[in-house]
Amino acid sequence: MRVTPRRLALAMSLWAPNLWSGIRVRRFADDWTSATVELHVNLITRNYVKTAFGGSMSAMTDPYFFMLVMHQLGRDYVVWDTRGEIEYVKPGRGVLTAHFEVSPETVADLRERARGGAKVLEWFETEITDRDGDVVARVRREVYIREKRRVTESGRAA
Repeated sequence: MRVTPRRLALAMSLWAPNLWSGIRVRRFADDWTSATVELHVNLITRNYVKTAFGGSMSAMTDPYFFMLVMHQLGRDYVVWDTRGEIEYVKPGRGVLTAHFEVSPETVADLRERARGGAKVLEWFETEITDRDGDVVARVRREVYIREKRRVTESGRAA
C-alpha cells in the first residue's frame, strides 16, 4: 500500500505514542512540503502547574521535519532526526499547534549537498503557538541527510 499524506497523518495520529500523548497530525501537504500538528493539553499532557508538559511539546515536533525531507528526497537518501532544541517562551494551555515547512528549493539544495554520499546536517525551525497565536515555544530540529550508496553489478558500492 502506497503511503499518502492523508494516510500518514491518520496513522501518525493513531500511533500509540501520539494517541496517548494528545498529539494529532492535522495534515501533511499533498506535495510533502508542510505538516500541521496539534497538542491537546489535558490531564495526561500537562505538568504539575497544569500547563503543557515540555516533553509533550518536544514529542509533537520530533519526526516531522525529517519526514517531510525524506518524502521529498525519495528512497535514494538516508534521512534521520538527530537532535532537537526547545526554548519555552510562555506556559501552554488548551490546544497548541506547530506548523512545519520544507520548501522544494531547500530540498533541492540538500540533494545537491548530499550528492555522492556526503553527510549533511541541516537545522529547521518552527514555533509552537496557542489558540491566540501567541508563541509558547521555539523549536529547532537537526536533520541528517546522505545519499545512499549504490551497488554496481559487480557488488561494489558506487
